[in-house]
Amino acid sequence: NDAPALKAADVGISVNNAVDIAKESADIILLKKSLMVLEDGVIEGRKTFGNILKYIKMGASSNFGNMFSMTGASIFLPFLPMLPIQILLNNFLYDVSQVAIPTDNVDKEYVLKERPWNISYIKKFIILIGPISSVFDFITFGVLLWVFHAQQPLFNTGWFLESLCTQTLVIHVIRTGKVPFIESKPSLALIFTSIYIVTIGLVLPFTPIGQYFKFVTPPPMFFAVLVVIV
Repeated sequence: NDAPALKAADVGISVNNAVDIAKESADIILLKKSLMVLEDGVIEGRKTFGNILKYIKMGASSNFGNMFSMTGASIFLPFLPMLPIQILLNNFLYDVSQVAIPTDNVDKEYVLKERPWNISYIKKFIILIGPISSVFDFITFGVLLWVFHAQQPLFNTGWFLESLCTQTLVIHVIRTGKVPFIESKPSLALIFTSIYIVTIGLVLPFTPIGQYFKFVTPPPMFFAVLVVIV
């Protein structure tokens, strides 16, 4: 008579010495006389949900911001702000930097209560953060055009570097509601992938591979400006 209730429950829990039909109907079978494993499962589930949400917020807001920047730049530029192959490379490197998000630490305060799926909150986040990221893109555009008098190759390279750096590093702001690195520390894997991808991006214009992607070597002063913008 336990089977119907176990089947109807959101999560049916049985014990190892229960009858076969009860164990077959259950989602979880406890192998030991302890409910602590359930608590561990709930905490781990909340951490997983938190990290999934970081990925969604980061990816969706960045893509919306890039679309916004690309559209705005195309209005007044006589050339493409970034070449298609450069956009694909940017997205590829950016995605690689996110593979460590599942390993990231989650703030203790975050797992104290359940966090229901809230698409309205995600939409508000995208609409707010996306255009904010575009503000820094437009600052980069202005610097490239009016300070460095950039033609298409330098403009493409400059925006690629700024876009990759800001997209990759913004995860450290999105991942916590606390002060990043001081009050809330990311996992070592996430720190490594962030530094690794940003380094690859900064070195790329100086390599033969960079020439294949139509990059040029930016002037040294641009990197000083890039640091300030980032």
